[in-house]
Amino acid sequence: QLKLVESGGELVQPGMTLRLACTRSGFILDPYAVSWFRQAPGKEREGVACISSIRSGSKTIVKDSVKGRIYITRDKAENTIYLHLYNLKIEDTADYTCAATMYCSPTLTPNLPATWGQGTRVTVSS
Repeated sequence: QLKLVESGGELVQPGMTLRLACTRSGFILDPYAVSWFRQAPGKEREGVACISSIRSGSKTIVKDSVKGRIYITRDKAENTIYLHLYNLKIEDTADYTCAATMYCSPTLTPNLPATWGQGTRVTVSS
């Protein structure tokens, strides 16, 4: 089954910045909304951000609690969706996964039919 591929996760110190990437060779992301989710140890998966399809204007939704620190962007030429993580906090530690859907869920639910990636791990520790 076709899967998306995430990259960019690593061990960093609090306050640092990371850029996560979501892409897939041979799978054009333009017509899809793409969301980023994260799952911390012992917690449920939660939606972080979503960007709508290019046709829908690449509009973004970001989880309220991370607004101002986390941004989602689309690079059409690179067929890649980026999640920009600024001023990282220990509580941002999680496995981050992207998913392509037909539209962005206003609540960032992970329960829409989607093509998923396998995830990339972000660890924030001093």
